[in-house]
Amino acid sequence: MLNQAIDNYLALRRATGFEMKVQGGLLRHFARYAVDRSQTHVRLQTAIDWAAQAPSPYQRENRLASVRLFARHARAEDARHDLIPRQVFAGRRRRTFPTILSPAELRQLLEATTCLRPRGSLRPYTYYTLFGLLAATGLRISEAMHLRLHDITADGLLVRMTKFRKNRLVPLHATTVAALENYLERRNAYAGEDDHVFIATTGQPLSYAMINGTFRYLVRSIPLQHNPDLPPTRIHDLRHGFAVRALESCHGTPDDIARHTLALSTYLGHAHVTDTYWYLQITPQLTRQIADACAAREDGEIS
Repeated sequence: MLNQAIDNYLALRRATGFEMKVQGGLLRHFARYAVDRSQTHVRLQTAIDWAAQAPSPYQRENRLASVRLFARHARAEDARHDLIPRQVFAGRRRRTFPTILSPAELRQLLEATTCLRPRGSLRPYTYYTLFGLLAATGLRISEAMHLRLHDITADGLLVRMTKFRKNRLVPLHATTVAALENYLERRNAYAGEDDHVFIATTGQPLSYAMINGTFRYLVRSIPLQHNPDLPPTRIHDLRHGFAVRALESCHGTPDDIARHTLALSTYLGHAHVTDTYWYLQITPQLTRQIADACAAREDGEIS
């Protein structure tokens, strides 16, 4: 009974446009846990015990949230399902502060790809181009992983079915186009029939584990001005860095900056401009620009 209710719930959510990959896996795992205890409905204590198997408070709360949404849906037809309260394991998740690489650090990161093995293979060129593209465009790693050859157009990259299930066109700077073309020339000798832009030396698409593992290896190999009290540099920080550098290049009146931020939000593929604010991080250059703007306002130079 519980498995059937979960199947119906997942089918309904997917029919309305939700992928439910992670949630579906979690709910099926929960169902097995509950059925092993001869339960046919969601029970609060069972859900808490199951969620408690996750290693961190945030992951436990995330597990419980998937059951909470399902139970709320299932109770519409069967009130025997228990409701699941919020924040059983932890309060609101704290923001992970990103590391904004300086231009010099970014160059060091890209130069370090030349040392990747096997020497002379496609691998160094793949990661040089991939990490450079992430830094130059602010693409999500999932978007770059899924790029296909026909997504590279004269007008830019066509990013399909993004996080919010929309397509968008990402214009490229001439230097980025040149780097991409150089990589594609080398790639064609390894690709076979696979049409993913970024591939391993085997000719198969890169996985997230491969990309993230290589990024972490490269970060450890270069001297970063990193605060030891902050989390390690993540691959997603390249996207944060792009957003911050885009804001640093914005000048003019408050209206000009608002339009610039809206354009940045569209470029990044955000559903709401407020999502873009999450990516903006103070830097020494931004601090100087804000101070200069405040001084200009005091002097009556801008309104």
